[in-house]
Amino acid sequence: QVQLVESGGGLVQAGGSLRLSCAASGRTFSSYTMGWFRQAPGKEREFVAAISRSGDRTYYADSVKGRFTISRDNAKNTVYLQMNSLKPEDTAVYYCAARNSYYSSGYPSQYDYWGQGTQVTVSS
Repeated sequence: QVQLVESGGGLVQAGGSLRLSCAASGRTFSSYTMGWFRQAPGKEREFVAAISRSGDRTYYADSVKGRFTISRDNAKNTVYLQMNSLKPEDTAVYYCAARNSYYSSGYPSQYDYWGQGTQVTVSS
């Protein structure tokens, strides 16, 4: 069992930055690939970024590539999402998720545990 708690969301102007954190419980954090997803009102949950268990491989949605950076600190059981050059279309609830697999995935259904989400609002 893994419990995930996101933090760091808030209101920011377009062009600004935020760093989201996701703290995981348990002693097996390094066994999980981690992902960030987001869901805007009236839209489906979509993939944002994923990172391998060791952190040596990262994956991004085209819409955030070059602006967002996913990273993890296995000693702190934490995964991060650094978001730069934010746009109004980045406004959503952001969720972190854990997948008990060697392979990363962009599909929400393939993740085993989810956090409660943190709101990110980007004003124009």
